[in-house]
Amino acid sequence: MPFAQYNAMNYTETLTFLYEQLPMYQRVGSVAFKKDLTNIRDLLAVLGSPESKFASIHVGGTNGKGSVTHLLGAALQAGGYKTGLYTSPHFKDFRERIKVDGKYVSRKFVVDFVECIQPELSRIRPSFFEITVAMAFQYFAEQKVDIAVVEVGLGGRLDSTNVLAPELAVITNISFDHQQFLGDTLPEIAGEKAGIIKRGVPVVIGETQKATANVFRTKAMELEAPLVFADQLFQARKSKQDLTHSYYQISRQNKPYINELAINLHGGYQQLNIQTALAALEVWQMHEADRFLPFDAIQEGWSNLRALTRFQGRWQLLSDQPRVLVDSAHNEGGLRAIMEQLNTLPGELHIVMGVVNDKKLDQVLPLFPKGAKYYFAKADIPRGLPAKDLQQTAALFELQGRTYSSVRNALRAAKRAASVEDTIFVGGSIFTVAEVL
Repeated sequence: MPFAQYNAMNYTETLTFLYEQLPMYQRVGSVAFKKDLTNIRDLLAVLGSPESKFASIHVGGTNGKGSVTHLLGAALQAGGYKTGLYTSPHFKDFRERIKVDGKYVSRKFVVDFVECIQPELSRIRPSFFEITVAMAFQYFAEQKVDIAVVEVGLGGRLDSTNVLAPELAVITNISFDHQQFLGDTLPEIAGEKAGIIKRGVPVVIGETQKATANVFRTKAMELEAPLVFADQLFQARKSKQDLTHSYYQISRQNKPYINELAINLHGGYQQLNIQTALAALEVWQMHEADRFLPFDAIQEGWSNLRALTRFQGRWQLLSDQPRVLVDSAHNEGGLRAIMEQLNTLPGELHIVMGVVNDKKLDQVLPLFPKGAKYYFAKADIPRGLPAKDLQQTAALFELQGRTYSSVRNALRAAKRAASVEDTIFVGGSIFTVAEVL
């Protein structure tokens, strides 16, 4: 389908144009996935190669890459670096994807950027994601950021962000997700994620996993890239938490290092992300002679992480009595950690669930507790799985509940049924969470 003629538009019209004219993976699925980097390179060439005009840290992996990106961004920002953050997808506001020192890209920049590249759209035929990556890189270049922390979208080797020449690469962990693109085994998936490793650029791997460690060792050796496994360098143990912070004791190579580190995040699974971010910041300073970050900047940044970076959607408490929690984990590894955490909470568990239609439900539904009450709904995107289909499949795994016409209606029903001591969890996909944030 040819692109619609672009005329002068306001911000809302520009977003509508982007969503409706461009293939967008989050909405339509695999048809939007590009098999090479030709489009993004052509688009960046038109813009004068903005990706070469700022320093960067590149963060990939299956689970935790968004949290690690924000942990790194908060620490760098608190340390006085003008810091760009690129993350995806967004929950409610498109501009969540592109931030500098915690401030969203301006609406005017979004409009002007799309107007600027419009003459090239019919020739290059970029996807929605390719345009947002190019937009972010142009914004970071114009803002003259000291460093940008850039999250990989999907995979690594063929991801549009992989045109960067970063100062550091970080790969959080490997779990099953997007097998139709990345492979059906953990080593195959790791091979795609390892595609962000660059010659001579240090790389931090978040988790030493038996199935994947040698994939990273081999790739790093081939490219003469210094390699560190974060969990072999740092060990984080949660000691307590309150309504706003979790507190961790940190060891370095199993020796006491920090007695108490306050993190403005919840969720026991953040332990791995904290270890990964600590290792990344240490390795980055070790290999970049002009880079320095005092430890009090890490402490300040992580204690104020949500305010500094506007981080949302991960183990986020929306209200109490009953407790309403949301988390955007949607694959096997992420959901396993979430379910373990939910099982520690008091009261009855009510789960509002919506998923996308290409999710391998036989891998994720066994992770959900059979004793919870379920409220099934379709996320409000074309890829959303109909609630009735989800209910029928869930029943095969002994997960019982009713269907609802929307995620919000499902949440209302859960609130009516829950007592003040109970927990309501909303999840299954990013888009389900987005509807209640």
